[in-house]
Amino acid sequence: MPKLRALMIGAGGMAGGWIRHMLPRFSSEMEVVGLCDVVPQTLQDAADFLHLPPEARYARMEDAFARADADFAIVVIPPAHHREAVLHALRRGMHVFSEKPIADTWEAAVDVWRAVTEAGRKMAVIQNYRYTPRIMTVKKVLSDGALGRPRYIMARFAADYRVRHSWGRFRHEIRHSLLLEGAIHHFDQIRNLAGADCEWISGREWSPGHPSFDGECMAQYVCQMTNGVMGNYEGSCLAASAQNSWHQERYRVECEDGAVSVGADQVVRVVRHLGGGRVRTEEIEQVRPTYDGHLHIIHDALAWFQGGPAPETQLSDNIKSTAMLFAAIEASERQATVNVREKLRASGIGA
Repeated sequence: MPKLRALMIGAGGMAGGWIRHMLPRFSSEMEVVGLCDVVPQTLQDAADFLHLPPEARYARMEDAFARADADFAIVVIPPAHHREAVLHALRRGMHVFSEKPIADTWEAAVDVWRAVTEAGRKMAVIQNYRYTPRIMTVKKVLSDGALGRPRYIMARFAADYRVRHSWGRFRHEIRHSLLLEGAIHHFDQIRNLAGADCEWISGREWSPGHPSFDGECMAQYVCQMTNGVMGNYEGSCLAASAQNSWHQERYRVECEDGAVSVGADQVVRVVRHLGGGRVRTEEIEQVRPTYDGHLHIIHDALAWFQGGPAPETQLSDNIKSTAMLFAAIEASERQATVNVREKLRASGIGA
């Protein structure tokens, strides 16, 4: 089949990783035919790497979508600009591949969902943490059924961003920074490990007044999934103790006949109580997928765009993780429990 043509929106930060390390792995299946970024030097450096001619380099999103002849758009820019990029892509009949979250507000996320659905286009959302070997191993243990049904999930994210702008400038300056830029991964992971959607969520996000962050950077939540599994989430961007930062998050799934966990050391462990004070701990060999992380989702999305099966992180599924995210923000603001399925239904989305 002919190569798919991509318009890349974003060239710095995470987008730079896409351009230099991820997309080259799929050079036989796709090519970047246009690149847009608002920072001139960043645009020039990335476009030079891609060997793009001057006419394929754009400083303005409007010009990029008006002129580039592409099959799909890759959106790797701050969440506040996601809706604008997706709507531009749909007007040109493009499919969309976007970094999480879908958008920076629930209203914008619903606008994206509605526009993509009405246009009949395909949109995949990056939730790469589902596809790390350690999490795929935990998921395999749960799927095998030897531990019985899951009862509850404990999730912990803790990173030391006490130095201002050490997590990237915009994340220290926006509201809901931990939830928008971090917990969307972790809430999606709770859905993934529970094998169910979120029924309700309650808890708080807050700022302790540390000068590193202008917005909320700490959170604690409890939730119940549609299959009865409970979830507990602890998140901090000011962790001065044990670290459970990116790809080191702590997950423990307590089941009927034991528990499976993984933490910062990357080792997946199964623990069973044998009675009489005896406990058996077993380290589980990790699965070795052909593609993991971003590469897994890119592979699946490219196949989907060419008529293959839909990936797990397609928009129609990921909107449920996004609903969980914004229900958490609402729960904190209202100091109340928020029904996530009702939130979806109220927006016209089947739950």
